[in-house]
Amino acid sequence: MKRILIPAGGAVLATGLLAAGLAGSATATSDIAKDPMATSAANAKAIADFWADNNNAALKAATQSNIWDNADVAKLKTAGGYSADTKPGSAAPIGEEKKSSSKSQNVNMPKTIGKVFFVNKKGEKKWCSATSIQSKYRNLVATAGHCVYDTANNADTMDKWVFVPGYYQGKTPYGIYVGKQAFTHYDFAVYEDYDRDYAFVTVYNGVYLGGGKAKQVSKSEFEKHQGIKEAKDVEISRAEFRQCKLDPTSTVACWVKRGSKAEPTGPDYPGAQVAKVEVSADKYKDARVGKGNGFKFGEPVTDIVTDSEAAAYKKKQEQNAEKYPATVKQDARGNWTITHYYVQQWYKPGSDTKFYKTVFTIIEGYVKDAGRLGDVVGGQGFAWNQPTGKYVRVFGYPASAHPDGHKNYTGITPKWCYGKTTKKLVGSAAKKIEEHVALKCAMTEGADGGPWLYNYKNSKRLGYVNGVTSTFNDQDGNNRVDYISSPYFDGETASIYKAAANSWSGKVV
Repeated sequence: MKRILIPAGGAVLATGLLAAGLAGSATATSDIAKDPMATSAANAKAIADFWADNNNAALKAATQSNIWDNADVAKLKTAGGYSADTKPGSAAPIGEEKKSSSKSQNVNMPKTIGKVFFVNKKGEKKWCSATSIQSKYRNLVATAGHCVYDTANNADTMDKWVFVPGYYQGKTPYGIYVGKQAFTHYDFAVYEDYDRDYAFVTVYNGVYLGGGKAKQVSKSEFEKHQGIKEAKDVEISRAEFRQCKLDPTSTVACWVKRGSKAEPTGPDYPGAQVAKVEVSADKYKDARVGKGNGFKFGEPVTDIVTDSEAAAYKKKQEQNAEKYPATVKQDARGNWTITHYYVQQWYKPGSDTKFYKTVFTIIEGYVKDAGRLGDVVGGQGFAWNQPTGKYVRVFGYPASAHPDGHKNYTGITPKWCYGKTTKKLVGSAAKKIEEHVALKCAMTEGADGGPWLYNYKNSKRLGYVNGVTSTFNDQDGNNRVDYISSPYFDGETASIYKAAANSWSGKVV
């Protein structure tokens, strides 16, 4: 098992050993890197909206992961066999499907596989391959570490990270699952050591977005709603305005827009009418509560908006800050909101005064809970410290061209490879690869993160994750990818998996 040298002070960091068996395993806690992703249900909802907005436009715009270049596609060198750090172990898969009576030799693609989508620090929308894997709360995804951590930017977690099982040309048949917490080995998170290029991500319950119905609600319900909503001002007659003010059960807010002949007055003037005036957050904060000019007009209204909507408002704000005083914010994960603040202004009605009601509408049913990932598509098992030279079946969505420019993959549908794994191999020194295993396979980028399934049962579509695609290599020197490699899953990998598999995530809605 590799040890990593820390240059400062010549100190040596030795990773802990895992005791035999997952249930009784123990490892140095410093081996486990845990990082938050979507920190709240509201945050997760905004991330799902980002990808699903405008008929899943962002999902369709994403391209395959491209961290490799031609210089990385090189030969792997044999480095001997493995000495397992603990006894071999495994955790059984969940969600077994009914056995098929067909004798067809076609490979049945597992329901558990799909694509993970994310935004890197350059702002690029990217995707990798991944699979659902069994866990206590049926909420876990296994993929490559570089599909979760942005190695080009100090290994921060990727933004807006989601898993879409069964993804096909913009369709999300089983829902969108937003990442809550990422787990990987400390050596990958800190040193970008590709011998630990794997990650396990807990996800919230999936969500279905779209197809909802508009529902008129009260102002308080509108303010509490975290989904799609709209506050629309509709002109009404003076008689309707008076009736609205007399109706305590009304779901609309009634107000006036002063005409050119209207005069400002106080709230106690006979027949005075109140109008709302939008102000900055600071002015609203200083305003008193009650009835009077400059007093607060209801609670602030916050809308979750897209990147383009936020940019358009900020442009208007730069041109006229007084006319557009709302607060535009972006949270730590890149999600935008616009918050409007209003105060009262009372007027004597003029001859051209107009009356309005604000109708509050939410899209009810637009966001629907899809359930736990493992309950929906099942979950592959997990195996560690297995002998090399065993048959595995690898799945992924290859899309990139080979180094010579030849491209025979589209990334639209999943592909597979089958064969025996090699003994321990050494690869790219820059990526610190000393303990990978490889498989003869021509899949290219886009397939990275895809599962290596040991003991895969075609009839059940289930097996045991015993690796994930990490690198793409050219063994015969013809400038095309012909081998892929994975980190060797040992006892330390099991400890990372265990920490993730016992972590709860929860629901978005």
